[in-house]
Amino acid sequence: MVVAEVVAMTFQLGDSYDVVVVGGGAAGLNGALMLARSRRSVVVVDAGSPRNAPAGGVHGLLARDGMPPAELVELGRAEVRRYGGHVVPGEVDAVTRDGGGFAVSLVDGRTVRARRLLVTTGLVDELPDVPGLRERWGRDVVHCAYCHGWEVRDQAIGVLASGPMAVHQALMFRQLSADVTFFAHDRQLTAEQAEQLAARGVDVVAGEVASLEIAGDRVVGVRLADGRTVGREVVAVASRMVARAGLLTALGLRPVPHPSGMGEHVPADATGRTEVPGVWVAGNVTDLSAQVGAAAAAGAAAGAQINADLIAEETRLAVEAYRSPFSAESEARVAELVAGDRRHGL
Repeated sequence: MVVAEVVAMTFQLGDSYDVVVVGGGAAGLNGALMLARSRRSVVVVDAGSPRNAPAGGVHGLLARDGMPPAELVELGRAEVRRYGGHVVPGEVDAVTRDGGGFAVSLVDGRTVRARRLLVTTGLVDELPDVPGLRERWGRDVVHCAYCHGWEVRDQAIGVLASGPMAVHQALMFRQLSADVTFFAHDRQLTAEQAEQLAARGVDVVAGEVASLEIAGDRVVGVRLADGRTVGREVVAVASRMVARAGLLTALGLRPVPHPSGMGEHVPADATGRTEVPGVWVAGNVTDLSAQVGAAAAAGAAAGAQINADLIAEETRLAVEAYRSPFSAESEARVAELVAGDRRHGL
């Protein structure tokens, strides 16, 4: 029996944890690591559909540059488990209030309860409806100069205008290649933008893009609606990024437009705390542009804040019990917390 199966067997209906982490990427695993190291009972529920799955490697992450995303995740899972945390496969369907905590319902019918919730479900990349983009996504169709730029340096790069940051994206890729073409598609350049592109030697092609040209399992060009084809080896396109947050609907927490105009996110303060008490977010679900390192750091910060929040609650209840030794309600609550610690070997 493999380790994942053994761990999954411990995750039974009715289990209760200090914290449930929804999403097992860099943010979720680092948050869980901080909590587990603080002797909190924590479970990470991971649907296994990371945004960066098509990528060949994680880049810009110190000491892990170029590591395949799946390998990084496996290392993170092992570290969480080393400190007593659980990582289990599953997809969360909904989260509802359950007394002072939360009931987390999975699509397979299982339910787990938590005192606090950390949501690190990431985002979905919505691409323009241009044939070829989705099929080549993460290979020779890229979006981030910091994530993929070095790997496509000095190649013939086409930038497909798809959002408010398109010109900025073209200028970033111009830093990496002298051969950059900007496809205006359905966008109208301002005079200032046209001047910037011209000054940096970026060719501008007007007209709607119809599809990508693919040959031999690689991009070879961009075809326009008027029949023209412009040879390219790489296409950069900015996706519309939308937070995966449907599971929070029952709590009244929904994605809102991001100030950048690049998509929708779940707003939170600098620690990841949302407007719903007891719910934190970290990673791309709230920070659309966060790379792996930034997402992991945000998860760690959120984990620390959640631990601090739990300490404050436990201390308040302990003080109430200390001041009122004959308060049945306070004594029962403290006894419940102590019993929970014992159940998890603390």
